[in-house]
Amino acid sequence: MLEALTGTGLATAAGLNAYIPLLVIGALARWTDLINPPAGWEWLANGWVLAVLAVLLALEVVADKVPGVDSVNDVVQTVVRPVAGGIAFGAGSSSQTAVVTDPAAFVESGRWVPIVVGIVLALVVHGAKATVRPVVNVATLGAGAPVASTVEDATSVGLSFAAILAPLLVLVALIGLVVVWLRFRARRRRGETAAGEVSGSPPVDLP
Repeated sequence: MLEALTGTGLATAAGLNAYIPLLVIGALARWTDLINPPAGWEWLANGWVLAVLAVLLALEVVADKVPGVDSVNDVVQTVVRPVAGGIAFGAGSSSQTAVVTDPAAFVESGRWVPIVVGIVLALVVHGAKATVRPVVNVATLGAGAPVASTVEDATSVGLSFAAILAPLLVLVALIGLVVVWLRFRARRRRGETAAGEVSGSPPVDLP
């Protein structure tokens, strides 16, 4: 159960920022005894890997705070964040290997399940983030982009450390994220309903 919560927290964090949970895993594995990546995932603690992740994170942090650029970045991250989520969940939940030498054995062993779960979780969170950001940009004339991005980055950092150090806190964080998302949808629906009434056209239902 704790391993599942750890993987869930890391994959969710990857949906907000692909590189933060991978950096946290790698850094803690390299310089502390708090985490020992399972066989096949030791490369996350490699110095060159950490350096590349740090550079990518710096680029992501800057791009995600510029209105307009953040939306382009979200399109690119549609592939990157789910992949990072799969890696993070696999490493965090003790999936045995990230290298498939025998596809048939890999499928039969079920070792692919944590990776797929991580991909799906990160993709769902990324989709929610990418949906919210344009609305925030329009509503605040772009001023909200850096604020929203900073909150997302901080949440990703918090989730990553919570997933590793106190997995039960992941449940609290996930409930909080769901509540925020539901409130955003409700507010957006009320706004569209009000706009429809003013224009005289029927409101458009959200998918």
